[in-house]
Amino acid sequence: MLDINDLKVHFDTSKPLKRKTIVKAVNGINLSLAKGDALGLVGESGSGKSTIGKAILHLVPITSGSIKIDGFETNPLNRKTERELRRRAQMIFQDPHSALNPRLPILRSVAEPLVLHADLRGSELRAKVAELLETVGLPSQFLYRYPHELSGGQKQRVCIARAIALNPELLILDEPTSALDVSVQAQILEFLKELQTKFSLSFLFISHDLSVIRHLCNRVAVMYLGEIVEEGLTTDIFHSPKHPYTQALLNAVPFPQAKQPHREAPLTGDIPSPVDLPTGCNFYTRCPKMMKGTCETTSPILSELSESQKVACHLHS
Repeated sequence: MLDINDLKVHFDTSKPLKRKTIVKAVNGINLSLAKGDALGLVGESGSGKSTIGKAILHLVPITSGSIKIDGFETNPLNRKTERELRRRAQMIFQDPHSALNPRLPILRSVAEPLVLHADLRGSELRAKVAELLETVGLPSQFLYRYPHELSGGQKQRVCIARAIALNPELLILDEPTSALDVSVQAQILEFLKELQTKFSLSFLFISHDLSVIRHLCNRVAVMYLGEIVEEGLTTDIFHSPKHPYTQALLNAVPFPQAKQPHREAPLTGDIPSPVDLPTGCNFYTRCPKMMKGTCETTSPILSELSESQKVACHLHS
């Protein structure tokens, strides 16, 4: 369903009369997602997760690489390929409050893709929007309400209704529950799981919440500083993480009990700047298992450790 090959997204942040600065937000990513699967993309803030999601939909410019959705090549982007891309893939953003135009009623917000791509009008359009709202658990009286009259969970359901209006094959979910109350998060996650089964959707789920990824995704890719450092089945990654960064992420997850089990010491230091990446392995400046010489000078390659797990680490090369 989704095939990303050597994707790079670099931003030129240079200022006039100053040294050229390039932010390497995504630096050579390879990812694949099968039809009907759910792939979780995890990592710290600033690791490039959201940039990948936006790059798939060409919401940010791509420096190099290729992206295919069910065999459809999205490059080069023109009016024809953009319309086809919007039909095949949609994105649900983190904040439902800012994703909806406060001046438009829900009817017009959900109807927009149907007007642009399906050329629906009048009663047929209203009936289709009402059907979409019903699908996400909202009655038809929400048609003429405005976003400020809805709760956070209801707004996110409206965003989901708009995203599935054109029957896309791929949904990119950029932390869709992080702005919601905990009780509402559980409802939305369960609903998304039902939605995936009902419509055979493929999910790229972007999150820093490992418990959400474990619940919703059958495969996981771990990102650090614009690169994939580990990838595999969710069960393998959670039960037997191989990369020191993945191990540190899992060690940071709190246990719901008073007496906490013994854990490794947390990571020290800040994530390096994507403007000035470390030589060698990007993680060596914070890695507790860093090997002098090798890690400092040679960048590891993401390679197969088993049939279901890949890792980019000199400890496993």
